[in-house]
Amino acid sequence: MHKKILLLLLFGVSWSYGQQYTVADRYFEKLAYVKSAELYGNLVKKGDSSMHVLSRLGDSYYYNTNMKEAAKWYDILLAKYGNEVKPDYLFRYAQALKGNEKYDEALRWMRASAERGGSDPEMLRLLEEGDYYTRLNNPKARLFGNLHNLSLNTEYSDFGGFIQGNTFYFASTRPSKGRTKLYDWNKQPFLNIYIGNRIGNEVDEVRKLEGEINTQYHEATIAITSDGQTMYFTRDNSDNGKKSKKDEEGTVHLQLYKASRNEDGEWGNITELPFNDVSYSVGHPALSPDEKKLYFVSDMPGGYGVTDIYVVDIRDDGSYGEPENLGKTINTRGREMFPFIDKDGTLYFASNGHPGLGGLDILKSEPLEGGFGSVENPGVPINSALDDFAFVMNNDKTEGYLSSNRLGGKGDDDIYHFTARECMVRISGSITDSRTEEPLIDAAVRLIEPGGGVVGRTLTDVDGRYVLKGDCLEGSYTVIAEQEDYRSGQKEVDVNGKEETKADIALTPLIIADEIVINPIYFDYNQWAIRPDAGYELEHIVNVMNAHPEMVIKIEAHTDSRGNDMYNEKLSDNRAKATRDYIYSRGIAEDRIESAIGYGEKRLLNHCANGVDCTEEEHQLNRRSSFIIVKR
Repeated sequence: MHKKILLLLLFGVSWSYGQQYTVADRYFEKLAYVKSAELYGNLVKKGDSSMHVLSRLGDSYYYNTNMKEAAKWYDILLAKYGNEVKPDYLFRYAQALKGNEKYDEALRWMRASAERGGSDPEMLRLLEEGDYYTRLNNPKARLFGNLHNLSLNTEYSDFGGFIQGNTFYFASTRPSKGRTKLYDWNKQPFLNIYIGNRIGNEVDEVRKLEGEINTQYHEATIAITSDGQTMYFTRDNSDNGKKSKKDEEGTVHLQLYKASRNEDGEWGNITELPFNDVSYSVGHPALSPDEKKLYFVSDMPGGYGVTDIYVVDIRDDGSYGEPENLGKTINTRGREMFPFIDKDGTLYFASNGHPGLGGLDILKSEPLEGGFGSVENPGVPINSALDDFAFVMNNDKTEGYLSSNRLGGKGDDDIYHFTARECMVRISGSITDSRTEEPLIDAAVRLIEPGGGVVGRTLTDVDGRYVLKGDCLEGSYTVIAEQEDYRSGQKEVDVNGKEETKADIALTPLIIADEIVINPIYFDYNQWAIRPDAGYELEHIVNVMNAHPEMVIKIEAHTDSRGNDMYNEKLSDNRAKATRDYIYSRGIAEDRIESAIGYGEKRLLNHCANGVDCTEEEHQLNRRSSFIIVKR
């Protein structure tokens, strides 16, 4: 029920095989997935195992969040048709596997999907980090806990909470007096808004919201101003709830409406918001802390994915600015939905386009000047293998609610109460270039606990700044920073008893002018075999060349002036070629190294020629390997 809501058409119930095929497609295209799954299933039983039927049977279960059946039919589809199947189905199969907590298998199919253009490469990069799922299940990284399934939940769909003082608002498909019409998506009644009284971690005295908000169509997901006088809510596009308004294809989309309280305290005076449109959906309202901005979700043209999150200014005179997309940091090619802004301006939202545990995951993003920062996944218990969404908190940020269809619930979607732990450690700093002191943008920063596990991860902003937050951390931790074409850097931090800890790190560039610069490579006396410590340094060369696929280099090896000139030249040449062969062994193509030549003592960097008395440090300056960039 928390998916995009549409009004569906009903068809007859008696038909031939060909008619069943056509009618199944018509139900599917009108998003009547319960019925389409039944009809496609009947076609399979009669021997139809075409790609069309198998893919749509899997989709019918996938879009109705039955990930067990979806995975079953996608598996049969891929086994039968292999590379003929569109890459989008590889992605959906991976998502369905995650919904069954088969994360290793899901990663394999996500990788296959990315290779064929069906997955976001950045999402795949994060998922392939070996500690990703471990980190999301790490209790030391948990910000929220004590999930409690509310007693108000029914066998139907209950979701989308909103807190106003001691009153709790939510949406439900539970049957009510005079409501018998069923929504074809999931064969449940249409949504209405309900309220109840908040007592501890429970909500009681649940009743249907009085006034003009609820109609025969869908009403759900609200936001109310702090004075309690204005409500924004989502409803099917209709003439004041009396007659639906359809687009050219006969589809009724979601729209945003505004209501105010009358003298009796009931909601009325309902008006449409000006950026509604009959051809696309607008819904899921959320207000900024100062109530000067309205956030919402839409599938309007020009977005990044299926549904995106937008923001619009609310002017002093009550008019609205132009909706603005929150951008690709927040929005992906998938679904971003159910925004919520806490009192400090942090954005919480649900997404199936960012890396997560499965289905929709609840994510958070800290406010930055002009937008929001990198997206964080709070992990369990907030998120699960299925859909988790509609996150809200009280003004004190000590408790809140979320909605989920996770296993163990009472119905289709359930509402859960949670508590927020109060102790919070904040580690912040800047990542810069050690030579220029310029900030490094999008540098990857990780917080490592004493046992080696990752408890936090983020990227630097446009000023090279980062913030890592941990829940009740104690002891010493390591901050590690990494950036392409730089040596990684780290700093130890002691967080005991500190709410705020600073850790600035300067990274050493690997590319200076037209040369890849690494630490000296050492060889055993009179030998040219690559030692482990030399191999470690050469990995920097490999990493740089992998990051720049068109790069071509040449290798030069040099000695100091001590020893026989001819001997030095031969030894350095052997070492240059051994260095080249090591890089080849790491997967770099042979045509990307133009030459590997040893020059002995022919190209000294200082005055320390034969017979000149020099210090060991001066001789060391001449013993070097150079990796010169010929082509980038």
